[in-house]
Amino acid sequence: MQNEKLIEQSTKIDEKFNKVIEHLKSEFSAMRAGRANPVVLSRVLVDYYGTQTPLNQMANISVTDARTLTVSLYDVSALKEAKKAIIAADLGLNPVDDGKVIRLSFPQLTEERRKDLIKQVRKTGEDSKVALRNERRDALDVGKKLKKEVSEDESAEYEKLIQKKLDGAIEKVDKLIKEKEADLLEI
Repeated sequence: MQNEKLIEQSTKIDEKFNKVIEHLKSEFSAMRAGRANPVVLSRVLVDYYGTQTPLNQMANISVTDARTLTVSLYDVSALKEAKKAIIAADLGLNPVDDGKVIRLSFPQLTEERRKDLIKQVRKTGEDSKVALRNERRDALDVGKKLKKEVSEDESAEYEKLIQKKLDGAIEKVDKLIKEKEADLLEI
């Protein structure tokens, strides 16, 4: 393939596929697997003086033991709001505060909760595959628009290359899904 526009588009598709995979990794890291992980609180927004502020920007979040997180707020006056935000985030955690810090105990996952999380993992993985296929479709559309400028051989080579890249990205997604499922099934 010698056409510069096709080569440029091929590079762009790599970047787009990598973004989809990185997004999937961040989604999976935020899913609770029965162990204390500060990433679980990354999406918790606290109403702090009228502004929605991420909890991890207004507190020190540390892992005390395998099943406990400790949230030490920089401004203790926001303790009640932070506790409300954690409850509202519906993480399945019950925050307990002693007036200075919030403690979050991660209960052992039940079999039913594990199955629900595995369904969620599969759905998120499938959504990522759909996003990858949409990116492939867009890249092939660009290739079709450039058909007048390139030979049939270059066009066919480009389509095969894009499909090969899609297959590789889908393999990565499947691998991430299997790893997360194994992580959730681990007792």
